[in-house]
Amino acid sequence: MKYFSLKALHFLFIFSFFFITVSYAQQHGKINGRITTSDGKSSSGAVITLKNSKYRTTANSDGSFSLKNIKEKSYFVQVTLQGYNTLEQEINISAGETADLNFQIQRSNDNQNADGNEGDQLNEIIVSASRKVETLSKTPSSVTVITSKDIDELSIVSPNIANIVAYAVPGLGSATNNTGNYGQTLRGRNPLVLIDGIPQSTPLKSAGREIRSIDPSVIERIEVIKGATAIYGNGADGGLINYITKSNKTQKKFAGYSEAGTTGNIKGDSTAGYRYNQQFYGRLNKFNYMVSGTYEKTGVFRDGEGQVISPEYGLGETKTYNVFTKAGYDFTANQRIELMYNYFSSNQDSDFILKPGVYGVSPAIGILGNRPGVDEGTRYNHNGSLQYVNKQLFGNTSFTANIYFQDFLTIFSNSTFFYGSGQSQTASAKKGLRVYLNTPFEISSNFSGDVIYGFDLLNDKTNQKLVDGRVWVPNIDMVNLAPYAQLTTQIFSDWTLKAGLRAENIKINIEDYNTIATGADGKGSIAVTGGDLTYDAFVFNTGLRYSRFKFFNPFVSFSQSFSVFDLGRVLTNAKEDAVSKLQTKPIIVNNYEGGFSSQLGKFNLSAAYYFSTSKLGTNLVQVDGYLVAERLPERVWGYEVQADYQVLKQLTVGGNYAYVQGRGDKDSDGNFYGPTDIYLKSNRIPPVKVTGYAKYGDKRLNVELYWMLVGDRDLFKPNAAGAYAIGEGPIHSFNLWNLATAYKVTDRIRVKLGIENIFNTDYYTTTSQFYGTNANYTRGNGSRFNLALGYSF
Repeated sequence: MKYFSLKALHFLFIFSFFFITVSYAQQHGKINGRITTSDGKSSSGAVITLKNSKYRTTANSDGSFSLKNIKEKSYFVQVTLQGYNTLEQEINISAGETADLNFQIQRSNDNQNADGNEGDQLNEIIVSASRKVETLSKTPSSVTVITSKDIDELSIVSPNIANIVAYAVPGLGSATNNTGNYGQTLRGRNPLVLIDGIPQSTPLKSAGREIRSIDPSVIERIEVIKGATAIYGNGADGGLINYITKSNKTQKKFAGYSEAGTTGNIKGDSTAGYRYNQQFYGRLNKFNYMVSGTYEKTGVFRDGEGQVISPEYGLGETKTYNVFTKAGYDFTANQRIELMYNYFSSNQDSDFILKPGVYGVSPAIGILGNRPGVDEGTRYNHNGSLQYVNKQLFGNTSFTANIYFQDFLTIFSNSTFFYGSGQSQTASAKKGLRVYLNTPFEISSNFSGDVIYGFDLLNDKTNQKLVDGRVWVPNIDMVNLAPYAQLTTQIFSDWTLKAGLRAENIKINIEDYNTIATGADGKGSIAVTGGDLTYDAFVFNTGLRYSRFKFFNPFVSFSQSFSVFDLGRVLTNAKEDAVSKLQTKPIIVNNYEGGFSSQLGKFNLSAAYYFSTSKLGTNLVQVDGYLVAERLPERVWGYEVQADYQVLKQLTVGGNYAYVQGRGDKDSDGNFYGPTDIYLKSNRIPPVKVTGYAKYGDKRLNVELYWMLVGDRDLFKPNAAGAYAIGEGPIHSFNLWNLATAYKVTDRIRVKLGIENIFNTDYYTTTSQFYGTNANYTRGNGSRFNLALGYSF
C-alpha cells in the first residue's frame, strides 16, 4: 500500500508541476467586475464569457467575478443569466493591466417560461460532476439539476425530500413513504448521497436513511450525477445526489422569510399536523450569513380507505427538526472562508402498533396499542464544514480546502428477528479533508483547458448495535486517502474532453466481536477475530461532448466507481471465526453511457442509454433468516427520456420516462441469459417510471399539476408454499396525481396549497409489494393537504 500511495502522489506531483509552470508562463491581462440586476435579484451564476475565446467564468454570490491571464487583444464581453437579456460590450486587454467592469442586466420580457426564466437548460450551472463550476452543455455525463424553484414547487405538495427527488429524477425509484429509502435506487444501484459534498450514506453498513437526511427548506439545488462515479469516493455505484445548501443572496443587512402551515389527510381523524420555518439572512460589508430553523409535527397518516397506515418505519406522528446556518467572509475578491452547520432529527412517537395484513389481499395497518421499545427514527444527523477558497493561489491556479464532519445515529423498529426481540441502531461518524486545485492551461488557440488535482482524506467509523447494548455489527474504522487528477480540454471551442484518475487507498480495522446469539446462554453465537483489510485500486473516467449546436448536444462517457461492499451485512452473518476468512472483496462498477440534449426554440429534449457491469454484485438472497449477498457478475441497463415544451407564455408541459433492467450471471460463464441466470430483484431494479407535469404561472398565481405512473414488474415465482422471497414480490402499476398552487397576495405575502394524491388513489408502494410479506404490505397515503402562509421581509 505504501508503494502504491507513493506512486499516486508522484503522479500528482508531475501533473501539478507541469500545469503550474504553464500557468506562470501565461500571465497577461486581467478583468475584475461585478454584475447587478435591474430588479435587485441575485446575479449569482451569471456567465461571463469573452466571445470566441476560452475565457469564461461565473459570478459569485455577491455578483463579483474575475478573469485572469487574458491574452492582449480586443474582445467582446458577454454576460448571460437565465431570465435576463444577454449583454455584450467590447473591451481592449493590455498586458499587465487590470480592467474594472460593472454591468447591470435587464429582466427579459420575451421568450420566458411561466416562471420568468428563459428555460436554457444547457446553460445550467453545476459543480458536482467535476467539483468545479461548469455548464451542462460542457459536461459529458448524464445530470439532473433540481433548481430552487423546482424544490419550492414540489415542496408545496409534500416537504418530504424523498418525494421531491423521486418526481424530479429519471432513473431514481419511487418514494417509499417511510423513514428509509431501501429500494429507492438510482439506475438499479445505490447512490452516494451528500450534503455540500459531505457523505450521508453509510456504505460500511447501510442504514438506508441517507435520502431523507435534511429538510428541503435549506436546499438551494440538488445535483444528481447518474451512473457510477468515483469523484467523491466510496459508495457511488449508481451515481451521486448532492444537496447543495442555501447561501445569502441579498445585499440587505437583514432580511428573512417566515412560513407557517398545516398538513393532514382529507379523509379520517387525528391527521392534522403543522410546520414552521424561519430564515434570516443578510450581508454586512464582507460578511454574509444565513440562519434557518424548521419544526414539523405530522399527524396520523391514513390510506385511501381512511385506515391508519402501519406505523413501522412510518412518517405519521413524527417530529422533525432542522437547524441550519452558513456564514462567510470575503477577505478579498479572490479569497473567502465559509462555515456551514446543519442539524436534522426526525423521530416517531406513535400511539399505534402494527396489525399485519395478508399479502396480496389486505394491508398492514396501525391499531391503538403501546409500542415496544424506544421511539424509532434519526436521533441526530450533524453536518459541519469549514471551507477556504483562494481563486488565485499562485499564477492562475485556484485552491479550495474543506474540512468536514458528520455525526449520525438512527434507531430502527423493534424486531423479533433477534433472540428475545430488540431494536438495532446504526451510528456513523465521519471526518474528512478535501484539497482541490484547478490550473488552466493553453497549448494553442484551438487547444486549452484545465486540470483538477488534489486528494480526499476520510475517516469513517460505523457500527450497528442493539439498544440494549448487544453488538450486531462491530466498530468498523476506515481510513481512505485518495489522490486524484482530472484533465478537461476544449478542442476547437466545441469539443469538451474529460479524462481522470483516482487512486483509492483504503485501510479498515474491524474489532473482535461475537455474532448475535440465536438462543439462551449465547447459543449460536460465534466469536470472530477482527483484523485489518486493505484495498488499493485505480478508477478511471473519460467522456466527450460536442456543444456547437443547441439543437443537438451529444455526449459519450465511461466511468468507474469503487465501493467497499456492505461489510456490516457480511459480519452479521459470519460463519467463520476470523474476518480474514470472510468474503470481503470490493465492487468496481463500469458504467458506459451515450446521450444528447436538444433545444429547439421552446422545446427541450434529452435522452440517454446506459449499461453498467460489475464482476461482484450485491443481489440479496435470504439464508437462515439473513439477507446475504450473492457475489455474482451483474449487468444493469436502461434508458431515459425527458422533454418539456412552452405551450404559452404562462404554460409549460413536460415529463420523463425511465426504464431500468438488470441480470445476474449465476454460473459466471459470461452469458447473462443462460438457464441458471437470473433477473436482479426489485429491491435493486425499480419498475418503469413515467412522470408528467403542466405548469401555469403569471405574476400572482402559480398552478402545477404532477402525474406519476409506476409500472408493473412481475418476473419471479413464489415457492411451494406460495410465498415470495424478499425483493421478488410482484409489483402492480399505479397512478398518482398531485396539485401545487401558490398565490401572491402581495409582493411579500404568499399563500400555498398542495394536494398529494388528489384522486385518493388506493395503492401499495413498490417497497411494500416487492417485500412479499404480511407485515410490510402497506398502502401509500390517501389524499393529503399542505396549506402554508409565507412572508418575506
